[in-house]
Amino acid sequence: MACLFNLTGFQGLLWHHYHVDEFLSEWGIWGLFISAFISSTLLPGGSEAMLLALALNGTDPAWLLLLVSTLGNTLGGMTSWLIGWWLARRYPLEQLEENKHQHAVERLRRWGSPVLLLSWLPVVGDPLCVAAGWLKINPWWSMCLIALGKGGRYAVLLLLI
Repeated sequence: MACLFNLTGFQGLLWHHYHVDEFLSEWGIWGLFISAFISSTLLPGGSEAMLLALALNGTDPAWLLLLVSTLGNTLGGMTSWLIGWWLARRYPLEQLEENKHQHAVERLRRWGSPVLLLSWLPVVGDPLCVAAGWLKINPWWSMCLIALGKGGRYAVLLLLI
């Protein structure tokens, strides 16, 4: 690991490329699913980079990459929805302490469930999913809107390469 920091320029690029290829060959489509799932929870992740790396690798068709990334990201969003639903049972809405969650609830109340189409956005997307669960927005409708938003983002990325 220490040698990674000593490598610069072309050598560092080759080292990094070798390990990315190794990771893709070992994890492939499952790695994409896990990355997309984690990226859509309150944890940070890099599903876009994984998607683009697999697309450029060319071993899997684009439709499969789109399907797997959208499925993983949507299930992660619905996990956030379930966390919100569970929190609503434990704590009243008025006790929200985090400012970003208060703003997410306000957005959902103002714009309604279609705001979940924006659940793919960094920083605000995850709290929107939590807030939707907190407000008990229909889970099937929420899942459809979350999938459309997240799938649309992945489709645009695939079209750009």
